Amino acid sequence: VQLQASGGGLVQAGGSLRLSCAPSGRTFSMYTMGWFRQALGKEREFVAGIGWSDSNTYYADSVKGRFAISRDNAKNTVYLQMNSLKPEDTAVYYCAARPPGFNIAIDVDGYDYWGQGTLVTVSS
Repeated sequence: VQLQASGGGLVQAGGSLRLSCAPSGRTFSMYTMGWFRQALGKEREFVAGIGWSDSNTYYADSVKGRFAISRDNAKNTVYLQMNSLKPEDTAVYYCAARPPGFNIAIDVDGYDYWGQGTLVTVSS
């Protein structure tokens, strides 16, 4: 089972990017999904999470109001829309999954499956 994250790139401060996470090898429509990020020299941190329903979401304070997580279960894909990007948002972004029935977790250990990461660079 692999999670394929894509959509990263270079963007100027104030710009937008949309990341996608498309699992392979399994249907993740009932899984709780999360996005994490890891900046150079720092620990991986929680960004946003979503339950099997779009109505169940949770965000880190640092991205609240700027980022939006969503999912399209028909496409087996989870998205992270990132607006008003700041240089401090620069990091490798990872998607992660935890089995059905579990709530959104903010710790790395709460997720069983991880993608390879996609780099987001925000220039000032």
